[in-house]
Amino acid sequence: MSIFTQEDLLLYLYKETSAQQNALIEAALQQDYELRQSLATLQESIQLLDQPSVAPRTEVVLNVLNYAREVVETGA
Repeated sequence: MSIFTQEDLLLYLYKETSAQQNALIEAALQQDYELRQSLATLQESIQLLDQPSVAPRTEVVLNVLNYAREVVETGA
């Protein structure tokens, strides 16, 4: 069982841990299968979150652009 939490792994993934913490986490990853699985799951989740799942409808984008144009033209 590892002493590292998912928060520790997130900090490690985002390179917000010290060199000493990196060494400890990397040593634990070599020995702890469950910790490696947790890290892999977090990496997959981050990749999914980084990919947009839906795009706005063209109508919505055009409405926003038209509104912005009106605001600029009227100076409001």
